[in-house]
Amino acid sequence: MFEGFAVDDLDVGEVRLHVRHGGEGPPIVLLHGHPRTGATWHRVAPLLVESGRTVVVPDLRGYGRSTAPAPRPDHAQASKRAMAGDILVLMQRLGHERFDLVGHDRGSYAAFRLAMDHPEAVRRVALLDCLPIVEHLDRITPEFATAWYHWFFFAQPDVPERVIGADPDAWYHGDPEAMGRENHAERREAVHRPEVVRAMLEDYRAGLTVDRTDEEADRAAGRRLRMPLLVLWSQRDDLEQLFGDPVAIWRDWADDVEGRPIDSGHHVAEEAPGPLADALVEFFGR
Repeated sequence: MFEGFAVDDLDVGEVRLHVRHGGEGPPIVLLHGHPRTGATWHRVAPLLVESGRTVVVPDLRGYGRSTAPAPRPDHAQASKRAMAGDILVLMQRLGHERFDLVGHDRGSYAAFRLAMDHPEAVRRVALLDCLPIVEHLDRITPEFATAWYHWFFFAQPDVPERVIGADPDAWYHGDPEAMGRENHAERREAVHRPEVVRAMLEDYRAGLTVDRTDEEADRAAGRRLRMPLLVLWSQRDDLEQLFGDPVAIWRDWADDVEGRPIDSGHHVAEEAPGPLADALVEFFGR
């Protein structure tokens, strides 16, 4: 994977981020979701390099080979604001003061927070399979609670660690051929480490507490994304089925938003890398 990319572990303050980076041209950052690592982008990143971009692919704090602080009672160590700060420092360390940004799944929440908190650093942003956390919570239905029960299960203290730790392969199953064997092996190695599982669960605990509070404060203050926003969602996942048109929801949060579905299941970077890369190249090439 990632032929020609440099691989580093860089100190960004509170944590060290494992990062792959390569290519030449305007920089773009790709942030993965749960329970993946940056390796989920292994089919997309080379296509973006071919399009003339510098591509930066970190593991989020606590995921993969990046480190995480010890859990705190308020879960702030796993907040999206903390993750966003990591990425900002990482890009500065790599010599990039302004960049384009892509986030998928949990990585999309970190990307959203980075774009909201540091608009001077983000030129354009693409959010994949994502609505603001408070928009999900405002729309809780039995269907949402059933399909997305893991949000609330992962928020429970201690029990999820024990359940997942009893058989990580059963919980985090995946097809090595569909994912790519190296990507699958990297994900599997990560979820067999208890400290990674704990950090990933803390991500969800932060989502329902400190991250929710931060988004509520944004909404109350009328803060919005001012840079162009691209919203993409997996057509064979359930975001649109549960919530309707994601673009319509994002118009309450962004001045300039466009979007469409991609014919894919949830892990779009692995399942539909060509169409995803085409959409990103077109949007970020403007």
